[in-house]
Amino acid sequence: ATLNNLLTPVLCGSALRNKGLQNLLDAVTGFLPSPLDVPPIIATVVNGKEEEEEEELKPTDDAPLSGLAFKIVSDPYVGRLAYVRVYRGVLKAGETILNTTTGERERVGRLLRMHANEREEVDAIYAGGIGAAIGLKKTSTGDTLCDLIAPVLLESITFPEPVMSVSLEPASKEDQDRMGTTLSKMSEEDPTFRWRFDEETGQTIISGMGELHLEVIVDRMLQEHRVDASVGRPEVSYREAIGKPAAAEGRFVRQSGGRGQFGVVEIEIEPLEGEAYEFENRLVGGSVPREYVPAVKQGIKEALDSGPLAGYPVLGVKVALVDGAYHPVDSSELAFKAAGSIALREAIRKASPYLLEPVMKIEIRVPDEYLGAVIGDLNGRRGQVQGTEAFGKLQVITARIPLGETFGYSTDIRSLTQGRATHSMEFDSYQQAPKSIVGELTRQSVGAPA
Repeated sequence: ATLNNLLTPVLCGSALRNKGLQNLLDAVTGFLPSPLDVPPIIATVVNGKEEEEEEELKPTDDAPLSGLAFKIVSDPYVGRLAYVRVYRGVLKAGETILNTTTGERERVGRLLRMHANEREEVDAIYAGGIGAAIGLKKTSTGDTLCDLIAPVLLESITFPEPVMSVSLEPASKEDQDRMGTTLSKMSEEDPTFRWRFDEETGQTIISGMGELHLEVIVDRMLQEHRVDASVGRPEVSYREAIGKPAAAEGRFVRQSGGRGQFGVVEIEIEPLEGEAYEFENRLVGGSVPREYVPAVKQGIKEALDSGPLAGYPVLGVKVALVDGAYHPVDSSELAFKAAGSIALREAIRKASPYLLEPVMKIEIRVPDEYLGAVIGDLNGRRGQVQGTEAFGKLQVITARIPLGETFGYSTDIRSLTQGRATHSMEFDSYQQAPKSIVGELTRQSVGAPA
C-alpha cells in the first residue's frame, strides 16, 4: 500500500529524548522500497566510443561491481571514510577497483558497516547495501566505483555553487596552524562548502549555501576540531552578466630590443542562456597559429573570474575567436593569453554588463493571524510572493527573496510571529540586481564608505 501511494505511514517520536527512533528505522525497512521494488538504475557504459550506450543495473550479487560514493567523512578514529551505495555486484575488502569518474584505480582497504557511533568490520558489501570504505584516497563525493573489466558511469550528484561568504580570523597562532587542515577536510566532506585564502586582505574566506550552513561549519570547527575563530560579516556572492553582443581587439605587444612579446586577437561575445561559458574557434586561415588557441582560451577564462562592475565572476557568455595576428619570432603562449584577457575585458565593457544577485526560494508556515505581517515583511525585503496555501490551521507562503535581504531573517520572523512561524530556504537562481545594489558594491570596491 505504501509503495502504491495508498497509505502514508506516520510515526511519533522525539530525537531529543531518543524516543521512537527504533520504530522509525524499522518502518523504513518494512515500508519503504527495497532495490527490488524500484526500476533498475540506468548507467552509461564506458567503452571509448562516441555514441553513448546505456545499461540497466539490476541489483544482483553475481554481476560486475557498480556503486556510487555518495559521501566522504573524516572519522577521528579510522580516518577518511567513503560511504558507498552498491547498485550491482559485490564490493570486497582488499580488491582493486576502478573510479570511472577520474579514471584512477583504487584499492579498498577495509569495509565497515556503520551503526550510528559504532563500526562493524565486514568482508563485503552486497548489491543494494550501503557501507563505508577505508583506503579510497582519490575518490570524491559523486564518483562511480566499478569492476575493472566492466566500467560504467552512474549519474553524478550536482552541487550548487556557494552563495554566501564570511571571513575567518583565527583566535591564536595555534588555531591558525590547524585551520587550513581542518577546512580542507570539511570541504572534502561537503562539496557545497569552499574556502580560500585572500592574499590582498590576509583573511581566510569560507563560502557556503547560507547563513545557517556557515554557522554550522564554524561550530563544527570549534566542537570537533578545537579550532577557535571569529567570524566576519557575511558577504553575498554576486555575479555579473552581459546584456548584448559586442566585439573587441586585444593587443599585447612588448617590443623594445631583443626578443619581445606579440599577440593580437579579435573576439566577439554574446549573452548565453544560463550560467555556462562557451568558447568557439572561428579563425579562418593562419592569423593565429593553432598552438596558441588554447592560450587565448585560458586567458579569456581567467578574465571571466573578475567582471568590470565589482570584480565578481561573469556568467552566461559565449566567446568566439574570429581573427588575430602573430609575429614569427616574438609571439608566445604568454602573449596570446594576455591578449585574450585584454580582449575579453574590453568586450564586456561594451556589452552593457549588469549585476546578478542570488535569489532564494523560501517557504514559510505561519498561523493565519500573522499572515499579513509576514507578507508585509517579505515585500519590504524585495521578496516576491508566489502564492499561499492552507495547511491545516497554518498558511504556507512560497516566495522568492534576494539572499542579501535574508540576513537575520530567522530572528526577525520569530519576533513577528511570537516564535510560531517556521521557514526553509534553498538557492533558486541568479536575477538582475537593482541599480542601488550596484552603486553600493561599486563604492565598496573602490574603498568608499558604503
